[in-house]
Amino acid sequence: MKISVLQMNIRLGDLAANIETLRRLMEDAMQELPDVVLLPELWNIGFYPQPVAKHARSSEKESCQTLEELARQYHVNIVGGTIATTSAKGIYNTCYVFNREGELIASYDKTHLFSPMKEHEDFTPGSKLSTFVLDGMKCAAIVCYDVRFPELVRKLALDDVEVLFLPAEWPMERLIHWQTLIRARAIENQIFLVAANGAGTFPDGMVLAGHSAIIDPWGGVLAEAEDKEAVLHANLRPIIRQQIKESMDVFADRRPKLYK
Repeated sequence: MKISVLQMNIRLGDLAANIETLRRLMEDAMQELPDVVLLPELWNIGFYPQPVAKHARSSEKESCQTLEELARQYHVNIVGGTIATTSAKGIYNTCYVFNREGELIASYDKTHLFSPMKEHEDFTPGSKLSTFVLDGMKCAAIVCYDVRFPELVRKLALDDVEVLFLPAEWPMERLIHWQTLIRARAIENQIFLVAANGAGTFPDGMVLAGHSAIIDPWGGVLAEAEDKEAVLHANLRPIIRQQIKESMDVFADRRPKLYK
């Protein structure tokens, strides 16, 4: 499975500019003929303009239509970062997944909201996990802060997920946490982890860390960006994961009764 990750320079609250950036980077990415393209968290409006409800209502339809159109145009699977979406129950930070025909095949609402930035005051947390199959590989998505909760990723790994996609808007001040956590989640769960972070600086002074990365189940870095706009590429080879599990199957040595 060939993966491309779009590390976008996201402009806060500027849907038109962000869609233009997405289209430009998609054209660049497709030179490598990837099977799957991953976008960052809230790629369309940034993390996040106020009032977020107004921005969600005015941007979500066009954002989803753009992802659907690009998936169909390039005949590529898209794990569409996240989009702020509205419903009768509140505003959700939602990842939509489109197949090569532009069909919506899965969605996931971010379950852990970042209380230090009061995300829980503007968004409603999701209440269920989601898995999906892309080109024969079982996949799942989590979002940004979710990566700090190993129980969540372990539950997905126990459900035989092979590739975990992680869209984020992670700040530069916690870069070491980002780099450590994404490798740890890949190693301890023996999965591929594909992480797309944003780049750039928002008007409030928040600097995004960049450093999107594609990690193999050994914790090896197949590709990593710096802190500027970039497109990453890597090939995920299922045989690597199979060999790792055959040589060191940590799941066979688990003692679940002790963990309750």
